[in-house]
Amino acid sequence: MRILYIAEPVGKPGLFTLRHTLGDLKKEFRPDFTFGCGDGATGGFGLGKNHAFYLHKIGLQAITLGECAYYKKDLHPILPTLNFLLRPANFPDSAPGRGSRIFTTPAGKIAIVSLLGQSGYTKTHLASPFSTLEGFLERLKRETNHIVIDFHAVTSAEKGTFFHWADGKVSAVIGSHQKIPTADARVLPHGTAVITDAGRTGSRQSVGGFAPAKEIERFLTGIPDRSEECWNDLMIQGLFLETNETGRAVSVQPFQRTCKEVPREPTGNDQED
Repeated sequence: MRILYIAEPVGKPGLFTLRHTLGDLKKEFRPDFTFGCGDGATGGFGLGKNHAFYLHKIGLQAITLGECAYYKKDLHPILPTLNFLLRPANFPDSAPGRGSRIFTTPAGKIAIVSLLGQSGYTKTHLASPFSTLEGFLERLKRETNHIVIDFHAVTSAEKGTFFHWADGKVSAVIGSHQKIPTADARVLPHGTAVITDAGRTGSRQSVGGFAPAKEIERFLTGIPDRSEECWNDLMIQGLFLETNETGRAVSVQPFQRTCKEVPREPTGNDQED
């Protein structure tokens, strides 16, 4: 199975970049399934209802979320009805939405799982991602051997530990949240592809997708202020992986591609909403 993962689009620059690059990426990699993280698509913090439908419309067959899953209240009422949207599975069962789903592709079925780490989050305190996955892993395996996890976590230590624990249990664990592509993509000894962070989609000349000036000012003054989207040097980042018939990963390839479409100030050539 050929799987294309799109690193987190940050705000309107990320949405613009995704819209103008995803078609070429699909021609290049010819994926059976395409998904990505949408946790920062709306203003860099969370995912609103309109942007959820927009990401799905332009080509993400599944969208995972992270600690910002419930930041945009207009999404709450429809979360249980959107079969392509996944909030972290280790939220309480009473939280709207679901954390895993099995999708049908031309190459067979694939299970996508969203999980949130425990280390480093000050506002969100969820169940262990280890025990959460263990609780429903066998159920997923009864339907497919192709299981891919988006592990949205802060610390590389937690991600690394989870990678080795999950090796041989799932096809891949893709790290998200940090929005910085790491150089450690590999297939572990028992067939699980991993990367600490797949990066981001949006401005490369930025601080996690945001305009540097505001972020610098916050560090110099200690005064909280609203981050601003950045349109400089737009680029899409992500991961392409292949699995064999048993669900074991056989290759993993990070990618980054410059967006050739030049946006018009201040919000690009189209309203990305």
